[in-house]
Amino acid sequence: MSSIHTYSQRVYYSDTDAGGIVYHSRYLDFAEHARTEFVREVTSLHGWSDELLKAKRIGFVVKKVEVTYHKPAFLDDLLSVHSTIIGEKRFSVTLRQRVMREDTEIATLIVRAAALDLDTYSVIPLEDWFLKAVQEYLET
Repeated sequence: MSSIHTYSQRVYYSDTDAGGIVYHSRYLDFAEHARTEFVREVTSLHGWSDELLKAKRIGFVVKKVEVTYHKPAFLDDLLSVHSTIIGEKRFSVTLRQRVMREDTEIATLIVRAAALDLDTYSVIPLEDWFLKAVQEYLET
């Protein structure tokens, strides 16, 4: 059974339109926050630090994102973003990020993120230690 990373996000006024409904683009921000915390958790749980990524000058860039909206979210909702890995390649990982309000799925994002050399801004292979670290989040 795979692990799921969960990140909580409160909906604030700035996330909504005049009717109190979350803007469609804000889900990209919610997912980005969740991915940042996901990487932080994955690296720290395996004895590494996100400082290692900084020291090695490795970053991540979104190569592709697909969003499906299911239900609206509203001002003051407490949402959670559930992240799992659904695919991995030498240069990228693909995540499924489900934005939930309790048991209701609000949106689903499929995100492919690639490793990036922060000095040359070119895509680089994922390091073996990172691929090993994300294995427990691989959806089965």
